[in-house]
Amino acid sequence: MTQVDERRMRAMAEIFRRDDDIPEERITAVEGAKEQGELSLKVLMVTDDFVVLKAWRKKGLIDPAHRHDDHVSVATLLSGRLRMRIGDDEFVAEPGAVWRHDPGVVHYSEALEDCVQIEIKSPPCKTWTS
Repeated sequence: MTQVDERRMRAMAEIFRRDDDIPEERITAVEGAKEQGELSLKVLMVTDDFVVLKAWRKKGLIDPAHRHDDHVSVATLLSGRLRMRIGDDEFVAEPGAVWRHDPGVVHYSEALEDCVQIEIKSPPCKTWTS
């Protein structure tokens, strides 16, 4: 069994969901790296091809350097400011910024303000511990 098979999320039966009805999870680690600060998320939708997440990062949160070998992630910042490093490049994201983490690329982030982001992972993999 490969890593993606072990972490693969199953598609949801629902085709419509309301944000208020979706439980929020407090996240303690991503890819085994312990979060340094407060991170929570909601799994908005899972299909056979991707998962859509909504994440809240409290100001000061450090998402330690880590990588995902089995999927690509694409994210957009809805509110706040986020300093990040993706591979050898460093950015400060503000609302409307969009970025991606390709498989195997080390990345890191720090919440400069309280942040809300939407993230899509393909294929749909659960990378976090709550």
